[in-house]
Amino acid sequence: MNDLWWNSITNRTLAQGDLLPNCCLPVFVDPTPTETGGDAQSVDVVCQTLIIVTQSCDLGNGKVEFVALCPIHTLTEFAEFNPHYEITKNWDHVRKGGKHSLHMLASADFPEDNRSSLVVDFGHIVSLPINYLENHAESLGDRLRLNSPFLEHFSQAFARFFMRVGLPSSIAPFK
Repeated sequence: MNDLWWNSITNRTLAQGDLLPNCCLPVFVDPTPTETGGDAQSVDVVCQTLIIVTQSCDLGNGKVEFVALCPIHTLTEFAEFNPHYEITKNWDHVRKGGKHSLHMLASADFPEDNRSSLVVDFGHIVSLPINYLENHAESLGDRLRLNSPFLEHFSQAFARFFMRVGLPSSIAPFK
């Protein structure tokens, strides 16, 4: 494991940048009313690897009941459901920060191999109860936590995804 980008931890304490494999969450299959006209909905449960985006200070000070997380995938996994990313040159745009909804992190096992990198999808945010996540984290044993300064870069990328402001016009260029 690369201890430059990631640190191995074994406790139930949660922090921003924690990688949590096999988190199970409900996904609406068909959010329309059932044929009987009731309010019941079809829900599947999927398990996937998530990374915590909630601020560590809020987690550590008990200020949240639900934790915000985003899916994190290998590049190959992500390209399976996003064919645009089957082309290698499109990953370089993400690597440089040009796609605000995606953020690339080095692999813990092969950080020098960019094809082994991981991609976080900020456009797909989920929240899960903190108690569930603490118990899940404890059950994992060894798990990964993003190290500084990569954690701060990750946090800044997440913030940038939300803070963008589109203006109806701008100041004209200087001539």
